[in-house]
Amino acid sequence: MKAPSGHRQRILVVDDDADMLRLLSLRLQGAGYEVTAVTSAEAALAQLDIDRPQLVLSDVRLPGRDGLALFDEVRSRHPSLPVILLTAHGTIPDAVEATARGVFTYLTKPYDAKDLLDKIAQALAFSTPTAQATRADDAWRAEIISRSNRMADLLAEAHMVAQSDASVLLLGDSGTGKELLARAIHRASPRANRPFVAVNCGAIPEALLESELFGHMKGAFTDAVTNHKGLFQAADGGTLLLDEIGDMPPALQVKLLRVLQERAVRPVGASQATPVNVRIISATHRDLETAMAAAQFREDLYYRLNVVTLTLPTLGDRREDIALLANHFLDNLARKYDKRLSGFSPEALKALTTAAWPGNVRQLFNVVEQVCALSTTPLVSLGLVQRALRTPSAQVLSFAEARQRFEREYLVDLLKMTDGNVADAARLAQRNRTEFYRLLQKHALTPGNFKADAGAADDVADERQD
Repeated sequence: MKAPSGHRQRILVVDDDADMLRLLSLRLQGAGYEVTAVTSAEAALAQLDIDRPQLVLSDVRLPGRDGLALFDEVRSRHPSLPVILLTAHGTIPDAVEATARGVFTYLTKPYDAKDLLDKIAQALAFSTPTAQATRADDAWRAEIISRSNRMADLLAEAHMVAQSDASVLLLGDSGTGKELLARAIHRASPRANRPFVAVNCGAIPEALLESELFGHMKGAFTDAVTNHKGLFQAADGGTLLLDEIGDMPPALQVKLLRVLQERAVRPVGASQATPVNVRIISATHRDLETAMAAAQFREDLYYRLNVVTLTLPTLGDRREDIALLANHFLDNLARKYDKRLSGFSPEALKALTTAAWPGNVRQLFNVVEQVCALSTTPLVSLGLVQRALRTPSAQVLSFAEARQRFEREYLVDLLKMTDGNVADAARLAQRNRTEFYRLLQKHALTPGNFKADAGAADDVADERQD
């Protein structure tokens, strides 16, 4: 079976047998796949950090970490990435166990070439439908700018979920882009041509939220001068995003649960319910499990909403996207402000990529908008970025600097624990005193400065007796 024409899917092949690796690579390349070949699990994991493939094909027997351990690590990092194992007869029980744990399938050596290609095609079709998409099909996620492997995995899962009507719970810190992902899921779904409606459950007073969601009849309360359709009816046939669902008052949680169960809404003041056909996506930055334990969120509602959970990473967890996002925002904002901006200076870009970003992508956009508004030169300077950040950048140390810092802090902690007694500190560090003294001299640390009584001479005598 050939790979789909016009799209070269990437397969990572792992085998310590050079001849087998070459044969597999040639066979897969001949079938139209793009192949990266490595000889160990460690090399495979390093490659995954560089460029995420659509499938991993690995031998079970590998030097060091074996194929089963590699699968566990791949599953932990990239849950939607399919893995196929090649196994000798002696390791079939292990392969069967791995299949039960989530390996797509396994093949025994010597394998049948046609069977291998069929299994690969099935794995790609089942686990990564976006791999068969053309570039035009990426329009569903056009607003989400990313080259992060972590985001690629999340988007692959989101695309799969979009094809169903399952309720989705989006988790993530404020500013990570939960509404953007919800809109992307809607655009990728069969409901794409129907309405997408978003409501922030924490931004509307409790007295108004019920009417906003479910509607009201004329005369239902003082200001109800006309009939009003709620957001559930406005989203009929489409998708409703319940943003900040964790802030919904308990009384409304009960009514929302009834709507989800009955698939019908009863406007305030109405005697009959109106059927609705709505796909629910909810989002929150709160820990709903903690809220349930504190009786602040209903458990039955949680399980109604949480059929599929997608968690958005913080901007700090996808730093490779910072420069990409910053330049994208700068291009768009330069057009908005009618400014000729060519980009960020290298120092400014470094400051952006190393900043803490507690406000995530939303904070990055605000920072870029500020520097865009204030910039008087085509190249955005470091000074403007630092002014906009108003927080110290997270310093990225070299390996040598990080080791030096760790050593010094470790020695300081030991001397504090032992009241400046070098013999005791050396024993805790499992180093002889001579070597320990050298470390102290290297970092210009004086043991006497750590004694509770710096003037006491008895400790020196104690050290000489040890």
